Amino acid sequence: MKKKQNYSNHVRIVPGYHIVLSSLLIIGTLIAAVNALRHPPNAGGFVSAILIEDAFACGLLLFWYSRQFPLKAQDRAIRAEENLRYYALTGKLLDDRLNIRQTIALRFAPDEEFVDLVEKAAQDGMSPEDIKKAIVEWRGDHHRV
Repeated sequence: MKKKQNYSNHVRIVPGYHIVLSSLLIIGTLIAAVNALRHPPNAGGFVSAILIEDAFACGLLLFWYSRQFPLKAQDRAIRAEENLRYYALTGKLLDDRLNIRQTIALRFAPDEEFVDLVEKAAQDGMSPEDIKKAIVEWRGDHHRV
């Protein structure tokens, strides 16, 4: 059985990815930069040092975009799901004043709180954090990666 989600435990951290891989890439990039700076352009090893730095720079970009691309796709799916849920509950589409971050935060609200919270978030311009904190009975999302 999955642990019940709430505001304090809903963030998902994958230690191997978020901590180990990011640390290795950052440390490797810094060491490779120092190594490249220590090799003058006309001395031996300069090209290799630059290639190693480039490889780490590519690794950092891959690390960043391998997370951002699926999140954008999930954001679109969440927006569509929450728009459908709001339509099923009210017969109307979500308010255009809501941005994607607010809509994503609203997914944690149960149906009983959802409609009122949508209207309050749109009217007051609530931040995603304020929306999450306003939820009384948390509706977990165990599918986001």
